[in-house]
Amino acid sequence: MTFTEQANKIFNQAINDYHLTDNVDTPIRNPYERGTIEFRLYLKCWIDTVQWHYEDIIRDPHIDPTEALALKRRIDRSNQDRTDLVEDIDSYFRHTYSEVKPLPDARLNTESPAWAVDRLSILALKIYHMKEQVDRADASDEHRAKCQAKLSVLLEQQVDLSTAIDQLLEDIEAGRKYMKVYRQMKMYNDPATNPVLYKK
Repeated sequence: MTFTEQANKIFNQAINDYHLTDNVDTPIRNPYERGTIEFRLYLKCWIDTVQWHYEDIIRDPHIDPTEALALKRRIDRSNQDRTDLVEDIDSYFRHTYSEVKPLPDARLNTESPAWAVDRLSILALKIYHMKEQVDRADASDEHRAKCQAKLSVLLEQQVDLSTAIDQLLEDIEAGRKYMKVYRQMKMYNDPATNPVLYKK
C-alpha cells in the first residue's frame, strides 16, 4: 500500500466517524496509537472535518452575533491546530528521511510533503460532501448533474494529487529531491506581533 492509499483510507475513516453524529462538539476517538503517522493523519482529517462544519454554521445569515464571534474564535483555534499538525507531519517526514543524502543535483519541491497531505485531506472532504449533493433526493436533476460533473473532477484531482505526493516521497527517499521545513510564523495569533494585541 502506498503512503497516499493509506492516507486516503484513514481520511475516509475519520470523515465517516465524524458523520456518525455530525456534531462539531463530538469528542474525537482516534483509533491509532499516539505518535504514529496514522494517528497524525486521522487527527488531521478530523480537525479539517470539524472546521468544514464550523465554516458551514458561521455562514448562517441568521446566526446570533455573539455565537458567531465565539465560533470565529473556535475557527481561529482550529486553524492554529491544523497548522501545528501539518508542521508535526513534516517533522515526521524529515525524521523518516534524515539519513538520506541528497544527490548533487537534487532539487527543492515547491511545497513540503505535509502541506500536500493537507490538501489531500481537504480534497477527501470535498469528495464526501459533493457525493452528498449528488445523492440529494430533494435536489433538482440539474443540481445533481452539475454536482456529478464536479465530483468527477474532484476524483480525478485526488488521483493526480495522490500520485504526485507518492512520487515526491519516492524522490526524497532516493535523494532526487530534498525537503526543507519553514514554520508558518503566523503573526496575528502572536500577541508580540499583532499590533491590535500589543498596543493594548
